[in-house]
Amino acid sequence: MRVCMTVLIPVEAGNQALNSGTLPKVMDQVMGQLNPEAAYFYAEDGQRCAHFYFDMQDSADIPSICEPFFQEFNAKVTISPAMNIEDLQNGLKKASFV
Repeated sequence: MRVCMTVLIPVEAGNQALNSGTLPKVMDQVMGQLNPEAAYFYAEDGQRCAHFYFDMQDSADIPSICEPFFQEFNAKVTISPAMNIEDLQNGLKKASFV
């Protein structure tokens, strides 16, 4: 299932991770693990934020995906199902709205 994972990294933890070299290391690790179809990075509410769109094969993968962000950055992580336009069109057909 395609999901969107949002990661919010508090400023102080992010600064420490950046200065120690942990931030780029963990991001490279996660990019390799997830192989996301898209990843975006920006500031949100004064914190570092990342969005990853990827295919999650099994919900049992959640701990291995999220723990690096919790452990290294004290981050807030949210994972939500996501659709592209084709998924939406197919879903609307199944719901008999198209």
